[in-house]
Amino acid sequence: MSSIVLGVGASHSTLMNTHWDSVVHTDRAAAFRDSLGAVRQRLVDAQVDVAVIIGSNHFRGFFLDMIPAFTMGVGEVIAAGEAGTPKGPQKTDPVFAQQLATGLVEAGVEVAISARLQIDHGQSHAIQYLLDGVDVPVVPLVINVFAQPLPTLVRCAELGRCLAEAIRAVGDERRVAVIASGGLSHQLPWPSDWAAPKNEDEEFLVDAWLNGRGEWERYDKRRREIIVAAQPCLFEDFDHEFLADLEAGGLEKYVELTTADIEKVAGNGGQELRTWLTMAAALGFAPGEALCYSPMPEWLTGMGTAVVDPARPRTTGVST
Repeated sequence: MSSIVLGVGASHSTLMNTHWDSVVHTDRAAAFRDSLGAVRQRLVDAQVDVAVIIGSNHFRGFFLDMIPAFTMGVGEVIAAGEAGTPKGPQKTDPVFAQQLATGLVEAGVEVAISARLQIDHGQSHAIQYLLDGVDVPVVPLVINVFAQPLPTLVRCAELGRCLAEAIRAVGDERRVAVIASGGLSHQLPWPSDWAAPKNEDEEFLVDAWLNGRGEWERYDKRRREIIVAAQPCLFEDFDHEFLADLEAGGLEKYVELTTADIEKVAGNGGQELRTWLTMAAALGFAPGEALCYSPMPEWLTGMGTAVVDPARPRTTGVST
């Protein structure tokens, strides 16, 4: 029987790669970077055999022509390589991934599959920083968090529980890490309604989201300019409360929130917290350990890291 030996939550931002030199809060940036290194060491210490990375996709692999609620990569996994993130084929285990996908479907979670999945920094940021030098295959699990209607948080929690069951059903005693990439609070300069863009920038983004398949790079320069020009909007009180609830094993209460609720308390980028809740559900909403919280307006995001170790007593105390 395989088992989950570590759960991880980690924020991502490509501005960490491209705008480090313009950071004002260098102590916060360094604390977050160092916490990623600490998580990496925890993965090494856990002797992980495979990493399931639950993340989003920022319209480089999925587009408005088709976006399933949940998609698992069961064959080739190709990283887009935008903004200094890993590029090209990633190490995979198609047999294990297919077993997980089969287990999810048989449990009633109709996850889509991709035999050639293009991921972006929604998952490759975790590969870059958390799996650097950790030679394990990855199984990407993509959740639609941007193109409404979004899957409910109740359904994401069900996905996490069924993922844990599917992992346990694999009989070769693999040690699995479940990594959630995304969050915490942030506001992206993206249209609130892709069907009704309000200005030229939003019209451009919707065009990129609809027509970017196979040529997303053609849109990337202006996309980047729109992101960099955005005004930061963080919800630090929410982020602290969320991490405190993670430490207390209390994240299950968040599954009752609606998409509108999340946007109100954590911004439209806060929809990525679906990945954390899915991971937490896979770990049975066990108490965890918040390692770092760095509010980074320069990266437009409240950056956090946390681990849930089912074999380790809980300790508290998040660095800020």
